[in-house]
Formats: sequence, C-alpha cells, structure tokens
Amino acid sequence: MLFSKIVAAYDGSKAGTKALDKAIELAKLNPDATLEVLHVFDFPRFYVADGFAPVPASVNEEFYELAEKTVEEAKKRLEEAGVNATVQLIQGAPAEVILDYTKKNHNDLIVIGSRGLGGIREFVLGSVSHNVVQHARIPVLVVK
Repeated sequence: MLFSKIVAAYDGSKAGTKALDKAIELAKLNPDATLEVLHVFDFPRFYVADGFAPVPASVNEEFYELAEKTVEEAKKRLEEAGVNATVQLIQGAPAEVILDYTKKNHNDLIVIGSRGLGGIREFVLGSVSHNVVQHARIPVLVVK
C-alpha cells in the first residue's frame, strides 16, 4: 500500500533521524506523495509543591533556539535527499500536536522514532510514540 500524505515526527534524536530517513524513503516510492515534517517542542515546566514554577525567559529562549536548530537539520536532510517537503515547528505537547495535526490535515501515515523507557518520567507519562500509537486513527510506523 502506498501512502500519499505522510507525516514524520522529528525531534533530532537518533531514532527521530532514522524515522525521518524512513519517511523520505516512503515518500520517494510514491511520486504523488507529500511529506510533512513536524518538530514539536514544549517549554520546560518545573513543578513545585503548589504548582508550576515560572521558568526563566533565558531557559525558554534556549529551548526555542534548539527547536529552530532541529528544524534546520531536518530541512538539510530533506534537501540532501532531494525530497520536497514542508517542515513545521509547533509548540505544545508532542503526542497531542501530532495527533491533532494529522486529523486536521487528513494524513494517512505517521512515521515516528521509538524511544525505550528512558527514565521514570517517560515511564510515568508514557512516551510520545506510545501515546501516538495508542490514539492515532491512521497507521503509525514506529522506527527503531
């Protein structure tokens, strides 16, 4: 089955890079396919007894700069592969943003990198790829 509206979730990690490469490969199989790359980032939140503590503006700035750098990496990879794709930087909770985006844009495949249970935080919250797989209404390709 050929997919025609592919979304690749890219976070700059090793698994994210492999997922982007796989999405590029799939897009090349179908000359009519569109590839949309999403980099979703969220500003850090520091939890204290009564709720969330304000995060210094400089920290948020660093996170945004890193997000922009990640988008540039994705664009460079796509250019090198000779694939025409859109790359978007969206702020929010990654799994939610990916799921909302694919629903609104009628995509037919999500390609995402796997990440093992890398620590207590991921164990408690569930990883992004796990959440996407659980809630997506379209096929999800998890790349290891």
